[in-house]
Amino acid sequence: MAAAQFDLIAIGTGAAASAAAYKCRIAGWRVAVVDSRPFGGTCQLRGCDPKKVLVRTGVLIDAIRRMSGKGIKGDGAHIHWPELMRFKRTFTDPAPRRTEDGFRKAGMDTFHGAASFAGPSSIRVGADLLEAKHVLIATGAKPQRLNIPGEEHFTTSDQFLELDSLPRRVIFIGGDYISFEFAHLSARAGSQVTVLHRGERPLEAFDCDLVQRLLQKTRELGIHVELRAQATAIEGRANQLVVTASTPQGPRRFEAAMVVHGSGRVADLDELNHGAPGYSSTASS
Repeated sequence: MAAAQFDLIAIGTGAAASAAAYKCRIAGWRVAVVDSRPFGGTCQLRGCDPKKVLVRTGVLIDAIRRMSGKGIKGDGAHIHWPELMRFKRTFTDPAPRRTEDGFRKAGMDTFHGAASFAGPSSIRVGADLLEAKHVLIATGAKPQRLNIPGEEHFTTSDQFLELDSLPRRVIFIGGDYISFEFAHLSARAGSQVTVLHRGERPLEAFDCDLVQRLLQKTRELGIHVELRAQATAIEGRANQLVVTASTPQGPRRFEAAMVVHGSGRVADLDELNHGAPGYSSTASS
């Protein structure tokens, strides 16, 4: 089968891939875009935009509660999770069709499926073989593996943003900003929340004084933050999950209905077939 010829193949349909694809198309290049997931990328569908919709709700509830007795009567204000998720989907559900329509109207070819290298400048997507002068890898990131028993029980941040209901008890593994944003939202929605972080302090790249203020506010909200607690296993028992963590006091166990992965992300490259003849990261960047 003859390969379809392009000047650029963009693997991924998020912000980076879209910017490059449109710029090259405007310059007259023949462009193909490929994605194994719904078109739109992380920011539109399972990252920045939906997260802002949800987190802003938590901020609003916090403001109402802090102003109670100061001119605001908000005793009945609360987060109705299923309704909030339905509202969130009014932003995310139209995005894949809108994104793909935009590519096609600009004269680009679109392909759905996992892309893998068949050679240094050729890509296979299902039954289609594509070849281009340039290949852009913009596949985004995925949760890094922690290589602990039971990590198949993890709920990812992507899955958290699609929950139809929020469990009463939630554990977040990792003390970065995603965990803290979702932990605060969950607590304000009525869940009992624990954050387990393996280091001496969370958010290690941020200002120490600001992190201390965040920790104080987090604990005042009723969130249990356990530092120097490294998750070593997750076990499913009946209707709950049990996380075993290594701590300075020895192994400890924490129970919840859901355990959310918040321990960082790595490049999502697994499906690209790095072993294809002639493949190199420099030739395909």
